[in-house]
Amino acid sequence: MDVSSPRFKEKAVIALADPTLRQALGQSRKGFVNKRAELVAALPEFEALRDQARDVKNHVLENLDHYLERFDSAVTAAGGHVHWARDAEEARNIILGICERVQARTITKGKSMVSEEVNLNAALEKRGYTVVETDLGEYIIQLAKEPPSHIIAPAIHKTKEQVSDLFEAAHGGPRKTTVADLVTEARLVLRDKYFKADVGITGGNYLVAETGSSIIVTNEGNGDLTQTLAKVHIVTSGIERIVPTLEDVSLFLRILARSATGQETETYTTLSTGPRRPGDVDGPEEFHVVLVDNGRSKMLGGKFQDMLRCIRCGACMNHCPVYGAVGGHAYGWVYPGPMGSVLTPLFVGLDATRDLPNACTLNGRCQSVCPVRIPLPELLRELRHQQHQRGISPPVQRRALGVWRFVAERPGLYQFANRLAARALKGLSGRNGRLRHLPFASGWTALRDLPAPEGKTFLELWHARQT
Repeated sequence: MDVSSPRFKEKAVIALADPTLRQALGQSRKGFVNKRAELVAALPEFEALRDQARDVKNHVLENLDHYLERFDSAVTAAGGHVHWARDAEEARNIILGICERVQARTITKGKSMVSEEVNLNAALEKRGYTVVETDLGEYIIQLAKEPPSHIIAPAIHKTKEQVSDLFEAAHGGPRKTTVADLVTEARLVLRDKYFKADVGITGGNYLVAETGSSIIVTNEGNGDLTQTLAKVHIVTSGIERIVPTLEDVSLFLRILARSATGQETETYTTLSTGPRRPGDVDGPEEFHVVLVDNGRSKMLGGKFQDMLRCIRCGACMNHCPVYGAVGGHAYGWVYPGPMGSVLTPLFVGLDATRDLPNACTLNGRCQSVCPVRIPLPELLRELRHQQHQRGISPPVQRRALGVWRFVAERPGLYQFANRLAARALKGLSGRNGRLRHLPFASGWTALRDLPAPEGKTFLELWHARQT
């Protein structure tokens, strides 16, 4: 997937002016947020589970070499093969080599963000392979020739009418107009692809060091068909997705679905351990796991190691007001929202992604819902600090920060400026107490009103309450 993050501001403006996108995002996000709240409230031990999950992930990251070697040994003992990819190019070449050796022609794929990260589909199609995405959302955006806009709901930006248009163009009539009919049509089209596939590629939600198993969670069952009906099963996963034991998997399963889609559990949780064994009625003849580094090891032991705890649930973007306004495509790479605003600069470089860490109000909602307690606002602030230190941030922004620092270091001047600003904003708001236009901040008020202050500073209001 090409990086278009330098165009974030331009793409965000376009997204904000798209009423269809806003409608699609509003409907989907509301469901995710409300369902999560209900399911979390129904599980009294949820906060304790978050602490346990954080601690397990921290333990794994501190001992990652040990668990990766243990996983490698377990996969080999089960008859599988582990491949180590230092970067995206090496990951692509490993998978292309496997497909070439087995003389594959048709490849089915379950949802895998790592495959998006290494731009796998384009490489496979360039070599002449037929690649079919089997996750419904991924299938929709494949027809639309678009990248995912969400890590768990790739087609969240599409309305039902848009999907009907895509299916009618790709499959022919008669046009389907209900969700049930559209799902049935996709299922019938994809069913034949599973039986023709030579290679099935899936992601790996968890890799179990104890058993050498890969685990995927889905709501459609497409992952099961992808990995059992093809002759060769290839798992693509980041090196950080290791967990020590199957018991640990049960812990993460209790928080994943609740955080992601507001379900008690996923519809399908599938374990794969090696290829088909004598006596098995189904399963692949070969089992391969491609472990992808691609910049992850550089995060170990540093300020951004906490980001490697991410379990790719999407809760941070579901609750992010910025993502909810502009969608995922504006971010310009594989990972959107708060988690993407941290990961993308680390993977692709701060120079090409300078707007992403600043595309955040630092309201903290992402951290409050993260199931493994990643301090996302702190990481975004650190990226902003690094930008300023390296002189990457725009000159106007640096000069403005310099002025702010000058004033903030002088308490008397700071309080005077605060009083002046509070009274001026109160005067500009008129009778309704809201600012429809704000000088030098038209980006804030172009699509929303800004509540005006009461005409007094925080300190003045605080002192008034104490008397």
